[in-house]
Amino acid sequence: MVSLNKIIQAKITIGHFVNKTPFAFSARLSGVTGADIYLKEENLQRTGAYKIRGAYNKIANLTSDQRKMGVVAASAGNHAQGVAISAREFGVRAVIVMPESTPLLKVSGTKDLGAEVILKGDNFDEAYEFAVTYAKEQGMNFIHPFNDEFVMAGQGTIGLEMLDDMSDLDMVVVPVGGGGLASGVASCVKQVNPHIKVVCVGAKGAPAMWQSFNAKKSINSKSVRTIADGIAVRDASEITLANIIECVDEFVQVDDEEIATAILFLLESQKIVVEGAGAAGVAALMHGKIKHKKGAKIGIVLSGGNIDVQMLSIIIEKGLIKSARKMTIQVTLIDKPGALLALTDALKDANANIVKIDYDRFSTELEYGDASITITLETKGAEHQERIKKVLKEHGFEFTQVF
Repeated sequence: MVSLNKIIQAKITIGHFVNKTPFAFSARLSGVTGADIYLKEENLQRTGAYKIRGAYNKIANLTSDQRKMGVVAASAGNHAQGVAISAREFGVRAVIVMPESTPLLKVSGTKDLGAEVILKGDNFDEAYEFAVTYAKEQGMNFIHPFNDEFVMAGQGTIGLEMLDDMSDLDMVVVPVGGGGLASGVASCVKQVNPHIKVVCVGAKGAPAMWQSFNAKKSINSKSVRTIADGIAVRDASEITLANIIECVDEFVQVDDEEIATAILFLLESQKIVVEGAGAAGVAALMHGKIKHKKGAKIGIVLSGGNIDVQMLSIIIEKGLIKSARKMTIQVTLIDKPGALLALTDALKDANANIVKIDYDRFSTELEYGDASITITLETKGAEHQERIKKVLKEHGFEFTQVF
């Protein structure tokens, strides 16, 4: 357990530098879950994630001689930016090692904050191994993203802020990757009020910490694959695992589809942009992974908002298809003047809006004199899509629904 005194000291140390982020009531999410949901919006933190708290607290506690040597960190992005901006504040050289798959947004954001970036490895753990070796060879200080008491204490200040705003919470929900955030927040909550239930949420594609929690011993994954890159950690940390076993009441998992649904919900209904890790807690509540009493007061940590724009675009597109707000159909027409007009007139009768159309008359799979039309439509739900298909059949069109 991380000492409450160290968390309080961390709050004093970082208070002038980090934002006290909103802890806002979510009417929409409360309506969906039947609980009173409050969102700790660390996506609005400086650098767009909570990691700045632990990074700044760690560098602030280095000696002047250690700072002169410079710092090295390994990160999928958020810890990188936290270390970079904190090092810049203290005038310290920073080298960040990131996995080669790290989104461009996080790489460029880290460089913009004055750090040197080295891309190495397929995941965090491979980048981590290289960074540790590099720090030793260069005589620099390695800033661990979670296996450090000053880092965990810094992250724990989130718990203090939540309890300052609402002391009578029934539950706190925290995403888990390496476990630094969970260690700090859970330690804080249980020392201030042991009756508050603490729930951790991990990604199914990165199950090491979840498996370790259940086995009560460290179990590492062979590989990780999840859209929640901020919690895509392959190996379980014995240090943070011990804190989580001691302070956490329940540990659940969510898959990528559930995370994507939560990201889209927060974007569309709450006007909040979060990354995969940041949406994990909301995903767990939305999909019934966490049991709670009706009207329970639940605080959820939205750990970060640094989502890659391309990933967000894919999530939106898939979300529109899944919610029946977009459909693509393939229609076979006799290739003659007016044939396409007849099709668009039928779609007009069904009140369907065309967003994309492709006309193919040269495919070798077509009968002579036929044309294949692939058309994407903006729709208003499953009932509307059924109406569209009914109208097309009534007009004599042969078609298949692509998605």
